[in-house]
Amino acid sequence: MKRVYVNEKWCLGCHLCEYYCAFASTGGKDMALVLKDIEISPRIRIEEMDGISFAVSCRHCDEPFCVKGCITGALSKNDGIITIDKEKCIGCYTCVLSCPYGAVQPSDDGAIQKCELCIKTHAGVPQCVLGCPNGAIVFEERGA
Repeated sequence: MKRVYVNEKWCLGCHLCEYYCAFASTGGKDMALVLKDIEISPRIRIEEMDGISFAVSCRHCDEPFCVKGCITGALSKNDGIITIDKEKCIGCYTCVLSCPYGAVQPSDDGAIQKCELCIKTHAGVPQCVLGCPNGAIVFEERGA
């Protein structure tokens, strides 16, 4: 299964992936107009530690603790992609605590949010990958 991977050596820490991610979930046509004067809430985020920048997003684990810990069944894994049913999510945040990567986050609407590889908004390549100016974020299949 294809997943999002980050090459920390190439990450500039520019945060453009965050903007492309936030824009992808809006359904808008013009990023500058849609995101102007708002605080974005991306499903990927850049962390910086000891001079190294890296992106944190859902790894769509083979054995996802977030799905196992979800008491309402709001998280499920289909075709290798972990998705959210926001109608079922009650905001208990057990999944936030269960994720070893910190990739599941509370959202503005009380539910949770995480990367779903842009399957609901853009078929194909996730927008964070397309928007990375340095090619640090890739969408590919790698051997186990």
